[in-house]
Amino acid sequence: MTSTAQLSALIHDPERLEARLQEIPQEPGVYFMQDAQDQVLYIGKSKSLRSRVRSYFRDLSHHLPRTAMMVMQVVDIEFIVTDTEAEALALEANLVKQHQPHFNVLLKDDKKYPYLCITWSEAYPRLFITRKRRRGKGQDRYYGPYVDVGLLRRTLALVKRIFPLRQRPQPLFKDRPCLNYDIGRCPGVCQQLITSQEYHRTVQRVAMVFQGRTQELVSMLTQQMESAAAELKFEQAARLRDQIRGLERLCADQKVALPDDTVSRDAIALAADAHHACVQIFQVRAGRLVGRLGFVADIHSGGPGDILQRVLESHYQSVDAVEIPAVILCQHDLPDGEILGNYLSQRRGRKVTLEVPQRQSKASLVEMVERNAQYELARTQRFADRNAQALLDLAEMLDLPDLPRRIEGYDISHVQGADAVASQVVFTDGMAAKQHYRHYKIKNPEVRAGHSDDFASLAEVMGRRFRRYAADPQKPRLGNPDWPDLVMIDGGKGQLSAVVEVLRQMNLLSDLRVVSLAKKREEIFTPGVSTPLDTDPNQPGVQLLRRLRDEAHRFAVSFHRQQRSDRMRRSRLSDIPGLGRHRQKELLATFRSIDYIREASPAQLATVPGIGPQLAQQIYDYFHPTT
Repeated sequence: MTSTAQLSALIHDPERLEARLQEIPQEPGVYFMQDAQDQVLYIGKSKSLRSRVRSYFRDLSHHLPRTAMMVMQVVDIEFIVTDTEAEALALEANLVKQHQPHFNVLLKDDKKYPYLCITWSEAYPRLFITRKRRRGKGQDRYYGPYVDVGLLRRTLALVKRIFPLRQRPQPLFKDRPCLNYDIGRCPGVCQQLITSQEYHRTVQRVAMVFQGRTQELVSMLTQQMESAAAELKFEQAARLRDQIRGLERLCADQKVALPDDTVSRDAIALAADAHHACVQIFQVRAGRLVGRLGFVADIHSGGPGDILQRVLESHYQSVDAVEIPAVILCQHDLPDGEILGNYLSQRRGRKVTLEVPQRQSKASLVEMVERNAQYELARTQRFADRNAQALLDLAEMLDLPDLPRRIEGYDISHVQGADAVASQVVFTDGMAAKQHYRHYKIKNPEVRAGHSDDFASLAEVMGRRFRRYAADPQKPRLGNPDWPDLVMIDGGKGQLSAVVEVLRQMNLLSDLRVVSLAKKREEIFTPGVSTPLDTDPNQPGVQLLRRLRDEAHRFAVSFHRQQRSDRMRRSRLSDIPGLGRHRQKELLATFRSIDYIREASPAQLATVPGIGPQLAQQIYDYFHPTT
């Protein structure tokens, strides 16, 4: 792409704009909107590139504010021509993931809905529930997000009873399987008593449950059971029979059954207010509701049809082709519904129809989805109103110039000075932003077992957190997303004074607002004032600080327990000469416990990376001293 640093926005240069539009063909493809720094602002698709791009520059007053803002920054336009509209849609999805343009961000990163992850990248895949889709290995699959986490947990628990699956992330014993193998819950993954290929086939059956293909799986298992019985393989037939009965119980737990027990379709609808749109997708397979997925979108990013279109594109690009139904019922017309239908038909290998039903059972299903979206929107509004009220009350209480969008909370955790750690938690707009959490190991040599000093520990943490700002006075502070609007210390006047002193030494106190929240009476102290603020423990601002304080305490305690556990596991190994921390970790990773290391022979110990025959003999002699 050519440099655009010296060019003005196209909207202000009609001659250059028209010349560029004439260069864009009337063919399907993908277009890029660029700004003066060659950054990609937006990536779109169309079956007629020139017509679509020209529509952006006709009349800004007809655009949404977000779109008009984007057009005012466009300095150049690039494009890629494709053969079909479906190819354009697939290419757009890949390019958006690669460039992540600011104006393509429609769906919010909403962590409250859980996913089910299957780690297909591993020889023996694991199944677990997570609330965060990680950019891990490409083979791993995430199913969801599921709105009803209780139903998801019950489903996973029942699936693990029906099928013999890996139950633990790490083996419990080194040389033998655990009780789960003896009772038939696990096929002996830890000792490789089942091949990776055979175990993958079992997990593929499980995946069909979370793809909404339970009835298809029951039919397949029924055929296998009948074949096994005909071949007089009665034990295998009995296992298949038990799996079928368990799956039938799972189907009976579904909450909604539709009159047509052969239909498989998805229905999507949204409910919106002035700020957010809550989108719901109901997955109906063989007449039963098998999944209810939820998304939250920014209402300013487009109309209802645009939002539904983007949600469907995002959802179906991340699922297997077998999960795409034959019919998708939409609450509103989609702006590029034909392109999306062609793309999904191409992926599925069969016709996919997108409909906007007007009457009878299909319209009733969409109305039911919309009602659920409205309930979710009301819940979102309640949380937003509560947080907005708390932030406003906190700003008035502390006399802040603006609402404290980013608040950081700090706490210290130790046991009489041993394993001292600190936590940093962050609330953004009143909600926990866990991606910004940090923990610290206290390095002060004066803080040790038998001698604690919370004042010195907090001063150390503050110095480490803000030292880059002290080292570079020109580094932007106000308006910087990393700079907190408010810092809360868990403690009283003493802890606050220690923090204030270190911030004063770094010349940061004038730009940083700090308070402390004392336990028991929930008293709030501010710098330079010996008495607490006159507040009510039940007012919204104080409750927000209490939630922040409790989260900082929880995060600090959990990290402290982890450090203490690691120290206790390594305590005896640290007494062996020549055995450093890295080799201790290798030993524990191989043998899992001190007891197994004690029972290992010198030859077994020497197989550990970094442990030679001489050191292996020293370890063995340490645990088996001669008398």
